[in-house]
Amino acid sequence: MLNRRTFIKTTSLAALGFMVAGWGGNAAAGEGTADLVVYGKIFTSEDNKIVEAFAVKDGKFIYVGDKKGVEEFIEQGKTEVIDYRGKGLVMPACGNGHAHYSFGIGIPKVGPTIGFDDTPEKFLNEIVPEAVKKARETGATSILGFGWRLLTFEKNMPTRQQLDAICSDIPMYFADTEGHKGLVNTILLVKAGIMSEDGKVLKKGTDIRGGEIGMGADGTPSGYLTEQAGTYARSFLDNDKLFSFELAKETMADIEKHLLSEGYTMYLDGFGNYFFNENFYKAAQEYDKEGKMNFVLGTTYEFESWMDIDENLKKAVEVQKYASNHVKTNWIKIFIDGTVESGTGFIDPVYLDGHQGRVNWSEEEVADITRKANAENLTMHIHAFGNMAVNRSVNAFINAGKDELRNTLVHVRHVNAEDFKRMAEHNIYVTEGMLWHHVDEDLQEDLNKTLPAKFATTGFPMKSHFDNGVNITSHSDYPATYHSPDDPFGIMEIAVTGVYHIEKNKKPWEPEELITREQAIQSLTINVAKQMFLENERGSIKTGKFADFLLVTKDVLTCPKTEIHTAKPAATYFEGKKVFSV
Repeated sequence: MLNRRTFIKTTSLAALGFMVAGWGGNAAAGEGTADLVVYGKIFTSEDNKIVEAFAVKDGKFIYVGDKKGVEEFIEQGKTEVIDYRGKGLVMPACGNGHAHYSFGIGIPKVGPTIGFDDTPEKFLNEIVPEAVKKARETGATSILGFGWRLLTFEKNMPTRQQLDAICSDIPMYFADTEGHKGLVNTILLVKAGIMSEDGKVLKKGTDIRGGEIGMGADGTPSGYLTEQAGTYARSFLDNDKLFSFELAKETMADIEKHLLSEGYTMYLDGFGNYFFNENFYKAAQEYDKEGKMNFVLGTTYEFESWMDIDENLKKAVEVQKYASNHVKTNWIKIFIDGTVESGTGFIDPVYLDGHQGRVNWSEEEVADITRKANAENLTMHIHAFGNMAVNRSVNAFINAGKDELRNTLVHVRHVNAEDFKRMAEHNIYVTEGMLWHHVDEDLQEDLNKTLPAKFATTGFPMKSHFDNGVNITSHSDYPATYHSPDDPFGIMEIAVTGVYHIEKNKKPWEPEELITREQAIQSLTINVAKQMFLENERGSIKTGKFADFLLVTKDVLTCPKTEIHTAKPAATYFEGKKVFSV
């Protein structure tokens, strides 16, 4: 075999470039012997191309093309060769456009996780008492838990008085599976200034902007908080002790392990300051500087509607000091509404009971925040479920934002027809919950009771984004997954079929919005790279880019659609290095 060194002795670099091009591939001229060569069915995410082989040197692709062309980059004894032909698919490593691994993986370290099917009785009789016992044993000054399901709890919602009977001297906050609602005991309400120690009501109903304080029959807070009222109360926990720098560092390693095992090598965290401190940022930067980080992390700094915006904008600018090689910190997140399923999404036509949802910001305020953020080169990342929330955000982005900063909408359950074109024209990005494009029997029944038909039987407009030229990325919103998969191939199957394989109801949901397998992979790879401003270095298999790729156990482009979810990464590579394998 003619090796690369011998070839260079007899051929000029210009001629080399010409010959490689003639083989139907592409190469970075002047590159030497490859460190790694891979053969297989390779989906590049570059215009849906499929190639036969690629070569990697110093962590980057130096050749992508056919098997004949790649042979010139192989030197026996120096080049590792992987023949993956007939074993599955080779594809770019995936990205997650919006997830909460920071607290989803962090919370089990500091408090209990309530199971999807756990009842209020189990919560009160087993889960909370055990959490209190552990807190007392460890000297904890706060208790934070996560995971109860509204549909399971709403008919017998636990009260602050019931929580007080278990523990009245340690502030407790238990978030639901969406993260939009919380259950608290009295001492936390007192610390937050919602009640006084003598039981006087200081705040009630919608007194906390953007949220609601549930009120009991006795005229006092029930302990049930929704939306921004919940984040407000949670800010009064001892968050520095709950999520210390040391715990954040430990969590970073666990996040990486989770990501790589599922095939993700880039993700945007939806709430980097979830614990109202900078420990997540500090830990990420140190983890990267120690050379341990085998993924790219994006972080958003979240503003709540009860906060002083200018003060928090300064904080969002200050955390830019934590940016590093694999840590990107240039996003600001706000909630413009809640969720359509829980009745807090901002929609038109209105809910069947006549209300329109909850909206946290006026259009002028969103425009003002966008203008100030973009002036600091910070990209907006807006939680917008309902069509009116989307419309308000699009107006603000167009009137006050910079198109080149790729201001982004998150979740986007419904969109007015005219807004698709406006999003495309102004480079507005959408990160979509493709995993939620299915409905089980219980949820469908609930939607039919609360939503007008337009919203009860429709969901996430995936295909419409593609049809209108909007850059759409996939997100899992982990751990707020609604009992849906977090992994790329579980998500891909739902996006392609409209069905989650574990559910009894196998009827595809809104089939006109289903997408192709190629589009699903695009949403999971190159489009996430674009959302994170990484498309020139990651997200596809192309010469000059970092060699982030997967060896997948199944050819998800051709296998039966109902088997896509069974695919797994046999190996995950980051910058040319194998960082996970089964």
